[in-house]
Formats: sequence, structure tokens, C-alpha cells
Amino acid sequence: MNTEREYQKRVLIATSLSYVIVILDTSIVNVALEPIAASLGSDISGLQWVVNAYTLTFASLLLSGGALGDRIGAKTVYLGGLLIFACASALCGLAPDLRILVAARIAQGVGAACLVPCSLTLINHAFPVARQRASAIGVWAGCGGIAMAAGPLAGGLLIHLLGWRSIFLVNVPIALIGAWLTTRVDSIRPAASDRSIDVAGQMLAIVALGASVAVLIEGAKFGWHAGAIRAGAVVALVAWIAFVMVETKRKQPMLPLHFFRSPVFSASAFASLISGLVFYGLFFLLSLYFQSARGWSPLQTGLAFLPLTVMVAIGSFASGALNRAYGAHRLVCGGFLLYALGFAGLAALADDAPYWRIALCFPAVGFGAGVITPAATAALMTAVDKARAGVAAGVLNASRQTGAAFGVAIFGALMSAIQPLDAGIRVAVHLAIGLSLLAALVWGVALAVAARYERGAT
Repeated sequence: MNTEREYQKRVLIATSLSYVIVILDTSIVNVALEPIAASLGSDISGLQWVVNAYTLTFASLLLSGGALGDRIGAKTVYLGGLLIFACASALCGLAPDLRILVAARIAQGVGAACLVPCSLTLINHAFPVARQRASAIGVWAGCGGIAMAAGPLAGGLLIHLLGWRSIFLVNVPIALIGAWLTTRVDSIRPAASDRSIDVAGQMLAIVALGASVAVLIEGAKFGWHAGAIRAGAVVALVAWIAFVMVETKRKQPMLPLHFFRSPVFSASAFASLISGLVFYGLFFLLSLYFQSARGWSPLQTGLAFLPLTVMVAIGSFASGALNRAYGAHRLVCGGFLLYALGFAGLAALADDAPYWRIALCFPAVGFGAGVITPAATAALMTAVDKARAGVAAGVLNASRQTGAAFGVAIFGALMSAIQPLDAGIRVAVHLAIGLSLLAALVWGVALAVAARYERGAT
């Protein structure tokens, strides 16, 4: 029994370490935007690519990462992803120019897409008892919440003491420790050795997402009527149409489109997309605001975000109890209404606004972000067959990461196109309010329709 518990502890430590650095790299970079721009000579569009190269690659490869683990073994793919992430982080820290940094961030996204879905497979194998498995996944997810909360402050401290490159280099020893622990984890026989990788769907997803984000980022820089931007929009549209057609016809598609026949599944994916879009979009925008408009250091920026990020962690840990007490229907709607309330307080933001006025808006946004994803995940898991739960969870994570990439692209474009800065922020905030209210409405309607079908079936 002690040997089994020690083994389970080893697996949980290894997988949690990997999840910590993956989540850290979705938030920690935001406090380094100004130092990176000064060091590598980047404009806003370049900074958008530094953030989005990672989240976009992560989102587009996430489902294939899980399929690859099913085909050749979760431990093998997990370990490979962790080593790729370590090497890519080292390259980020040593990057001599912006192009190398963006390329290294893409490689980080590849590693993250391999290790995140496979880490859940390793946990499922190590914890065969349902209650133990639920607790283990809770610890794993909780570590991600803590990483999210600690990211801006940890990044600010590292940059203050060692420079912006240290936020990437610190990943290397953590990843190597995780890799060493993983070598002591049992190999898992591939669950579906005959499961094929949807190469066509994967390539089309990369083109569709990449072209869409590129148009949003570069359109503000080169002009929306520029020939290259129009061509990019056509490529994105054609790729999206082709992706849907391919996924409809394949026997083993990367994205099972029939999942979206379920109102709950569709609403969960939409909620995750919008939550990631408005949260990470505003996070990027406010990071630039604090550092550019106010001239704050990365450490000051990290401290400024504490009322936001701490509430994300608190909301994540409280979501389970709140879900049991009030249900996912009320909880997700409430989360988006908190978003709208918090963003409404930022709508009157001006360059000379005292910090306390901004900080008062952060707890509502942070707590809303913390409760939405776990509650939407819980609702989604009840709407799909248990045998497809892994794929469904992958779709949800991919939706959130896709939303994050679009949020940075859209809000960064607004920041570039609308001057002065506070005017661009107001437009972005009003957009965030509208999207939050729309998501609450869609969620409420979808669950009401699902409940009506259930009553009719019984």
C-alpha cells in the first residue's frame, strides 16, 4: 500500500510540475512585454506574436497531442513534450531577436500540447479509484490555478532581479526535474494503437487559426484594405470551410463535430472560448497599459495584478462547492455577470485614474474567471459519453486557448488602431462587456433547451 501511494505521489508531482510551467507561460510573459520590446525592438504586433505564438500552437495541437499519446503511449509523448518544452524555454531565454523568440514560443506550444493531455492519462492510470482520481485531478488543476495567480508576481520578481530572459530559463530545471520523475513512472500500453492521426484536419486547423490571428494582428499595422490582409482573410475562410468538410467526412476526426449537437457541449465550448478571449485579452491590454502608459516596472505590474490573479485561484478552488450548491447553470451565468460587472468598472479608465479604482474591479473579474471553466467542464462531462470524456475535455481546453489567442489579437488590434490609449481601452472593455453578456445568454438558453429535451425524453 505504501509503495502504491509513493508511486501515485510521484506521478502527481511530475504531472503537476509540468502543468505549473505550462500555465505560468500563459500569464508570466505579460509582465515582460515592455522589457522584451525595449531589448528586441518590438512594436505591439510583435508583442502579440510573442504571446500568441505559444497559445495558438498549444490550442491547435492539443487534440492531436492526446491522440498521439493514445497511439504510441502517454508516457513517451509526455516525456517528449516535457523535453521539447525545456529546450524551447532555453531557446526563448537565449533568443537574440524577436523572430527566434517567436519561433521558440511556437516550440513551447508544441511541447505543452503533447504533455498536458498525456499528463491526465498518466493520472487516470495511476489512480484507478474514482474518488482518488478526482482528488488527484483537483490537485493537478489547483496547481495550475496557483501558477496562474503567482505568474505575474513571480515574473515581476524574476525580471527585477535577473532580467526578462529569466522567466523562460527558470522553466528548464523544473522541466528536467519533471522529466527525471517521469522516467520512474510505469509505461502505459497504448489505449488505441489503431487510432489514426487526423493529419489533414490538423494542418487545416493550424492554417485556419494562424491565418485568422495573423489577419487580426497585422491588419491594424498594415491596414485592413492591404492586399496581404485581404489574402490572409480569404485563406482563413477557405481553411475553416475545408476543415469543417474534412472533419465531417473522417471516421476518426480530430474534432468530432457531432459533439456540438448537444446544447450543453456547444454552450460549454462557447463559454470557454469567450472566457479565454475576454480574460486574456484584457490581461494583455492592461499589462501594456501599466507598463507603457504608467511607466510601471514589471514588478509593480505583477503586484498590481495580484487582486485579479489571487481571485482566479480562489474561484477555481471554490467552484466545486459552489457547483454542488447552486448548479452549473447559475454558476457560469453568475461568472459572466461578474465579468461584465468588473469590466464596467474599467470602462471609465483614464491615464490619471488612481490604482485603487482599477483594483476594485479585479476581484469580480478574477473570481468569475476562476469559476467559469471548472463549472463549464463539469457540465460538459455530464453531456458526453465517459469513453469520449478525454476528447471532450481536450476540445474544451482547446476552445479556451483559442479564445486567449483571439483575445490578445483583437484587443491588441484595438489598442493599435484607436488612439489615445485610454480610448482604445474603453472600446475593448465595452466589447468585453458585450461578449460576457452574450455568453451568459447563450449559456442560459442552451441549458434551458437541454433541460426541456430531457423532460420530453422522460
